[in-house]
Amino acid sequence: MTWIDEACAGGARLVQACAVLGISPRTLQRWREDGGVKADARQQAAQRRTPANKLSEYERQRMLAVANSEEFAPMPPSQIVPTLADRGLYIASESSFYRVLREADQLAHRGKAKAAKHRRPTPLKATAPNQLWSWDITYLATTIKGVFFYLYLIMDVYSRKIVGWEVFETESADQAAEVFQKAYLREGIAGQILVLHSDNGAPMKGATMLATLQRLGVMPSLSRPSVSNDNPYSEALFKTLKYHPGFPDKPFDTVCEAREWVAGFEHWYDEIHRHSGLKFVTPGQRHRGEDSAVLEQRAALYETAKAQRPERWSGSIRDWQPGNIVYLNPCKSTKKEGIHTHKAA
Repeated sequence: MTWIDEACAGGARLVQACAVLGISPRTLQRWREDGGVKADARQQAAQRRTPANKLSEYERQRMLAVANSEEFAPMPPSQIVPTLADRGLYIASESSFYRVLREADQLAHRGKAKAAKHRRPTPLKATAPNQLWSWDITYLATTIKGVFFYLYLIMDVYSRKIVGWEVFETESADQAAEVFQKAYLREGIAGQILVLHSDNGAPMKGATMLATLQRLGVMPSLSRPSVSNDNPYSEALFKTLKYHPGFPDKPFDTVCEAREWVAGFEHWYDEIHRHSGLKFVTPGQRHRGEDSAVLEQRAALYETAKAQRPERWSGSIRDWQPGNIVYLNPCKSTKKEGIHTHKAA
């Protein structure tokens, strides 16, 4: 403070004098209000201070020695600390053990068994219909408590069109293979490359289902166990189905009743519902290639409206360009390329 006063008396500016000492004018003002400097409360000074509870090097080495001993090597800190406590010995807390092991690059799976590794599914893309399908099974409640019907539903990821479905009273790989084969033949995909994505359920990995895919030349793709985000399109479709205004308030009484309702939903979803992820064209239009003409007509209409009343437009017209690429489970490198993923529902 004395140096700054001397500098200012000699003609220096306060801001520049403070900058030379690495403080701000506000800090100087606070010091003067306190009547002097009791302690340096700046963050940089706090970082230089040694915490009172910091572990010594001896304590760190002792923790590593205990954690790497023959008895405790296969055990995580959550097991080591209670075991030591039962023997009347306290070395450090679990969090301290974890921190020291992490800093020593030893915080890995401890034991002979290797840690389970579930890699993210390979990114898949579709540039046209019938290149990438997604399917799943959802429950439909019945009038008997604890008993459900099972809706098998297959959709085309590019167009979002429902290409195959069926309602059964049971869940099995045989029925899944039957539903898929019917959809495959109905769409006439023979000779084309098709990828079928699903979750890790038993019907998806059943021998009959996998054998059917192999016979038809279809490549299977599976989500990670218990990760619903790996199959977002089917999950979003099920949400659209169950939150549809026409979804029955009461459970289904018979399989025929459930099938009748799903048939009506399929028609609404494919031919009436304007999908927000498809620039609000129907999945059926997208699947048949009619979306380009529809979107071009909308763009022409907007251009005409802008020419007639330009004062109502502050910029360009709404983007009605169709998306030509749809990704399933895109990786970080895909996002960095500027590829825009579509909404699932």
